[in-house]
Amino acid sequence: MPTQRTTDKRRQWTDVVPANRLTQFGVVVVFGLLVLAVFGPMVSPYDPVEQNLLTRLQPPSLAHPLGTDQLGRDVLTRLLYGARLSLGIAVAVTAVRLAVGAAVGLVAGYAGGWIDEALMRLVDTLLAFPGIILALVIAGILGPSLVNMMLALAVVGWASYARLVRSSVLSLREREFVTASRLLGRSRMHVATSHLIPNIVAPVVVLATLDIGGVILGTAGLSFLGLGAQPPTPEWGTMLASGRDYLRQAWWLVNAPGICIMLAVLGFNLLGDRLRETLSPTQSAQIEQL
Repeated sequence: MPTQRTTDKRRQWTDVVPANRLTQFGVVVVFGLLVLAVFGPMVSPYDPVEQNLLTRLQPPSLAHPLGTDQLGRDVLTRLLYGARLSLGIAVAVTAVRLAVGAAVGLVAGYAGGWIDEALMRLVDTLLAFPGIILALVIAGILGPSLVNMMLALAVVGWASYARLVRSSVLSLREREFVTASRLLGRSRMHVATSHLIPNIVAPVVVLATLDIGGVILGTAGLSFLGLGAQPPTPEWGTMLASGRDYLRQAWWLVNAPGICIMLAVLGFNLLGDRLRETLSPTQSAQIEQL
């Protein structure tokens, strides 16, 4: 008969193995997408925007592994260029969100008083609206383009970072090492850069990793609606929009970019979940509330 300790170890092992496999899958997906985005367009023999009506709507073959679209363009080549564009946009938008949100949260949490109150009311106002709806409104007002779409996505996403950073700063500024640094006459800038910022990096990185998948999905959604990348730009959402009219006769036009979007979002979410599990329960709970 197995002992209680042996039974507990077996339960822990069965709980850890699926999580590790999901994490490995997420890492492989993210790494594979990054490699394809960087090196894929270099080895592709086709141009992503050059049209060849003689080869339009060809099914997958050795010459065109994922077939061709309604204008004779190689779908795989456009997916590779689209991966570079979509991942680049996601990283850029997330970086802007992180920088703005971290700065606002740091100032609000450390300054306190009316500054904290004013900044948090702004954050609450932004969080009161569904992000994708607000992004649609902003992108619609500014006009359809990649730059305007990136600006719209950046504007609606920094509030979560601000709230996370503020809550972390509020718990850190009363700690002994921060109090000791103030008693030694250190400036606020020194306290922030030496004690506060290093201790909020981990939860912010986790939130950014989870956020990248959401930005990829938002980018594809806005482009699908015609508010983002415009044809003939090889972007996943634009490819979905242009291929929906040929769904019955050329299934690969929609399935290929759709699977890429799904894998990218799933990969970054799995990677972010694993990073979140390595944090303390308090930080994990803060991130889950955002």
